Amino acid sequence: MRCTISILAVSVFMLGALPSSYAQSTSDSTIQRIAPVSIRSYFSSQPFLQHTSSAKVLTSELLRSQAPGSMLPAINTTAGVRMEERSPGSYRLALRGSMLRSPFGVRNTKIYMDEVPLTDAGGNTYLNSIDPVGIQQITIIKGPDGSLFGPNSGGVVRITPNGFDTYQPTTSAQIAAGSFGLFHQQLTHSQRLGDKYQFSFDQSFMRSDGYRDHTASKRLYLQTAHQWDYTDKGRLKLLALFSDLDYQTPGGLTQAQFDENPRQARPATAAIPGSREQKAAIYNKTLIGGLTHEYQFNEHWTHSATLFGSYTDFRNPFISNYEFRYEKNAGVRTFLSYTPTGSDMVDWQMQVGLEAQRGWYDVKNYDNNLGVKGDPQQFDRLENGQHFYFYRASALFFDKLNAEASIGWNFNNTQFRQLYPEAANAQGDINFDPTWMPRFALSYLPHPQFAIRGSLSKGYSPPTLAEVRSSNNVINVNLRPENGYNYELGLRTETKDRRWMADFSAYQYDLKEGIVRQLNEAGAEFFVNAGAIRQRGLELQLMGQIVPTKQSGFIRSMQLSNAITYQDYRFREYATVTGNTNTDYSGNAVTSIPRWISVNTLHTELPKNTGINIMHNHTSSIPLNDANTVSAKGYNLIQAKVFWIIPTGAKYRVELFAGIDNLLNEKYSLGNDINAFGGRFFNAAPSRNYYGGLRVQR
Repeated sequence: MRCTISILAVSVFMLGALPSSYAQSTSDSTIQRIAPVSIRSYFSSQPFLQHTSSAKVLTSELLRSQAPGSMLPAINTTAGVRMEERSPGSYRLALRGSMLRSPFGVRNTKIYMDEVPLTDAGGNTYLNSIDPVGIQQITIIKGPDGSLFGPNSGGVVRITPNGFDTYQPTTSAQIAAGSFGLFHQQLTHSQRLGDKYQFSFDQSFMRSDGYRDHTASKRLYLQTAHQWDYTDKGRLKLLALFSDLDYQTPGGLTQAQFDENPRQARPATAAIPGSREQKAAIYNKTLIGGLTHEYQFNEHWTHSATLFGSYTDFRNPFISNYEFRYEKNAGVRTFLSYTPTGSDMVDWQMQVGLEAQRGWYDVKNYDNNLGVKGDPQQFDRLENGQHFYFYRASALFFDKLNAEASIGWNFNNTQFRQLYPEAANAQGDINFDPTWMPRFALSYLPHPQFAIRGSLSKGYSPPTLAEVRSSNNVINVNLRPENGYNYELGLRTETKDRRWMADFSAYQYDLKEGIVRQLNEAGAEFFVNAGAIRQRGLELQLMGQIVPTKQSGFIRSMQLSNAITYQDYRFREYATVTGNTNTDYSGNAVTSIPRWISVNTLHTELPKNTGINIMHNHTSSIPLNDANTVSAKGYNLIQAKVFWIIPTGAKYRVELFAGIDNLLNEKYSLGNDINAFGGRFFNAAPSRNYYGGLRVQR
């Protein structure tokens, strides 16, 4: 413990910095580019100090501050948030510990792009399909917020795509290459035609051979956004994206295999072939689209309505089978907003609305004969429905006290039918009782530069379709939704000139029926409920300017950030029965949750339009099974990126950049397989590696 605290203390004082825009000149770099003055996480923007939730905004500059094409470093600068990469292309995201049930993808966290849900009706989000090329900013809301966004127990992520709202005409191209066969290319074009229409087109392509054997990946990404302000009161917005993602899955290693050769794929055993032999991989083609209409009837009433849909063609040759999934989703999100005429005493507003989705899923499993589809094993058809209604009211009294109350009423149901092999009673319904999801929050400013906030919210997350019908080909009708109440207190402060800012949160989340992942001998997963989990945490986010922007001297500006996370998560009631063996894990640390995380970044601008971004991530040891008998060692990861903006006149901006990842050449596992059968917990992260590239912007 003393060693951990020492490392954190050194991190706070020696490092830290939320990178500002490396694509901007030194005269353009300000604290506002690090931390926006206001945060839009709900229906309107709120000042940083008055915001009632624990939230952070990640700008496009931050997303580009390290290796190209990955959101992982930027997202991990948020206290209480952890993103992992098991192998290239295989991401997991945890908002306050929600990685417990996610083998890949994102579950129990709701993600939107503008008003279009990326989270499907089955509860899953293919976040790895998204490339940061088309993102203006990301707003992360930590803690459950089911009142406005439907089922979630971890939090909400809202992505603002290029092309909407703020108009930034630009054309840019970027190309980069690096170690382990990395190649990444991006192209973006935004333009306004006349006074009423603007659009953006964004494209990227990425490929990599990967650090480990059998970890090659590639992704083609296309995104377009269009906005037509057809009158002063009305607008139409169209968003469409397509992702074609392939990545090989090398499988987990035992501790002995990890120590002997961390680059190897999961080897074969006498009874089970290895990942390479079975050509284990993911092939995911996803298309998502949404059309939003916004209309302001008068100064008081506005209305928003969004129609959206998606289609996914998913193939997964795996150790034990070859799975095909065809997923279709369609839905609507709409709300009506009322803002009365304000007064000197109080400003208030309210919203009422609904969101509904329906999903249709055909899942077919065959034998996997060394990467070739064999005889059929099982075919299932599932249909999932989800809809919820919400109401929110907020009021600001005397510009000091901000009060919010919201409530959602949620409905979820699943129908399933086994198509092959035919069996009696091989169909049914899984219905969960309608659930109320309230949230109450206050923020008070006793001083213009200091705020105190508190909130009470309910989290609720039913099992996703990937958990009901997991890779062991068994439909689990006994899984129950996880739910609970989150209690939170927070403090925020900033200097008058916004040169320094701090955000502190303390919370306790009493989660019932937490869903936990298990693996069988073949590596196929299944899920169980873990009676009760108590999640206690502390989070501290610091941001500031050590050296304000200036036009002379060796250091032209220096900006820092530090995100410290402490998580004391414990199973309160968790007992299992296997055969004649009773096992009680009550009191154990929750699997996959590190107790300490400290992420520090430092951005320094130097003469001649040069600079450097440095990021340090300290993560403590991580329990890998519910019994807490195996843990992954803690690690210190350092990344650095240098850049030079070449003077070319006012028309073009040309930037050269180069970077290094894992500077200390740590041997660590970034994405572990929790509760893995046979001790195959470890997925080795890349050793020290390099990249470089060129960006041209007009």
